[in-house]
Amino acid sequence: MRLLYAAYSLLLAALVRTCAAFKLPVVDLGYEIHQAFSLNESTGLYNFSNIRYAAPPLGNFRFRAPMPPKVDRTEVQTGVKGRVCPQGVPIWEAYILPQFLKSYFTNTPFNGSMNISDYPVVPVSDPRITEDCLFLDVVVPQKVFDRVQGKTAPLPKEKLAPVIVYFFGGGYVSGDKSFTDPSGLIARSQKCGKDGIIFVALNYRLGAFGWLAGHTVSKKGTPNAAFHDQRLGLTWVAQNIHLFGGDPDRVTVMGVSAGAGSLLHQLTAYKGLQGPNLFQQAVLQSPAWEPNFVKNGQERTTRRFLRILNVTTIDQARQLPSDKLISANTYQIAKSIYGSFTYGPVVDGSFAPGLPGELLARGQFDHNVKILNGHTTNEALMYTSPANFKENGFHEMLNNFPQLSKQLGETTANTLYPPFLGGAHGYKGWVERASLALSDICFQCHSYYVNHAYENNTYSYVFSIPPGMHWMDQPYTFYIKGEKSSRVNSPIFRVANETVAYILQDYITSFAQVGVPTSPLGPPLRKYGPENRVVMFELDNITGIYDPAANPRCLYWQTAFEGAR
Repeated sequence: MRLLYAAYSLLLAALVRTCAAFKLPVVDLGYEIHQAFSLNESTGLYNFSNIRYAAPPLGNFRFRAPMPPKVDRTEVQTGVKGRVCPQGVPIWEAYILPQFLKSYFTNTPFNGSMNISDYPVVPVSDPRITEDCLFLDVVVPQKVFDRVQGKTAPLPKEKLAPVIVYFFGGGYVSGDKSFTDPSGLIARSQKCGKDGIIFVALNYRLGAFGWLAGHTVSKKGTPNAAFHDQRLGLTWVAQNIHLFGGDPDRVTVMGVSAGAGSLLHQLTAYKGLQGPNLFQQAVLQSPAWEPNFVKNGQERTTRRFLRILNVTTIDQARQLPSDKLISANTYQIAKSIYGSFTYGPVVDGSFAPGLPGELLARGQFDHNVKILNGHTTNEALMYTSPANFKENGFHEMLNNFPQLSKQLGETTANTLYPPFLGGAHGYKGWVERASLALSDICFQCHSYYVNHAYENNTYSYVFSIPPGMHWMDQPYTFYIKGEKSSRVNSPIFRVANETVAYILQDYITSFAQVGVPTSPLGPPLRKYGPENRVVMFELDNITGIYDPAANPRCLYWQTAFEGAR
């Protein structure tokens, strides 16, 4: 579905560009000259596509922090060549998950194989895939851009537009900057005569390319290199967004899932000791990451990657052709255990000096950022193994968390999520028990950590429109008027209530514009505060409630892993 959409989008944009290339504007970035790729006449939006923000991370620069781009003014860049970072899809996600969800929602037996060896590796054949992928897109309203076009003197601050910088999700192993269409969100930001926001989406390295470097065998790399990609992209915004009519002092970062998990790490980077961030506000939707540690997590992953390549060191891997690295990355991700993606952030002692929950609890974060934070009510159902149709599946799941000590495992199984169905614990079956545990550990407790840390500077919501699964607020977030379907090829990922979509978009855009989420169609959001206030999005109602993630389980998980490394 993604490939078909991408192909269609490129074809459409090419047709638009053919008809209007003669009048598309050009921006001088200093190191290069870049022309707008298209102007959508119906939305009034310029798209400056595939702007390089970093040097190619190739050869000796693989698995290291990115470098700024070199000067290349030999020709005008048009962004005609699409860029997608190398990625992969787990076998469980492609083949087993659809069978599991069908069984779960229809209450029928699950008869599929749980053995990933019974399925082929998922091919990833997008022609845009390249290691040289550190590019970004800028979508800007024509009214905003025209203010700076041809101007030599800087505009006064009140004439510059607020900016959203978007980090896509995808388990830290898939996704790209082009999957999200921001035109509906920008249109909503232009209500009441406003000129609207600027939307920037950037690629960052994925899988082995972004998260490989660990502790010993990979010591010649940079752990969490993708976080440095993201930060260099934000530096580009701070230095250049004024050329498009944007205000570098009104930047809101925004992300979903792995994108939001990345933002948690950006908030806690270097314990918050390197001064104010390159953004002033953050919108986090279902911040996701699996607690992982250098010594007993990613280091083994690194060694497995090198064995697939038939080399023993990172330096040897750097000498291999790109297609071998891309194939090894795809293969390793495909073989991920159920519910996981193999790669992701690790504690590295520098950029990520600890798990975000621990750092937030200790006050080691950037205190100067305003937060809008949300999660769904059923975050982890998609990541819950079909083995949990039976009671013993819970213990199999715990075995997939090598960082859980024997004591932590016993506390998890017997105290936090005891094996009793119904009653006060709120799960009606074994699947719900496992799903709740995964939701706490990998999703919703992260929202509580940031809400509690920023309680007087954060707003929060819970999305509960059935079935309330992970990612289900995204069609609402990026709703385009008149479109009921979603880019995700599933009937449950569709907008069931247009008004709810507008309210959520109003919250996000007003937060980016003035720092307070409001909507003329719904109740204003109140700050989270010591009362743990959130709003609940239901199909026909939006009400204020006590944060369901503010519970003893999340309090336990916030510091449970301290001393485990």
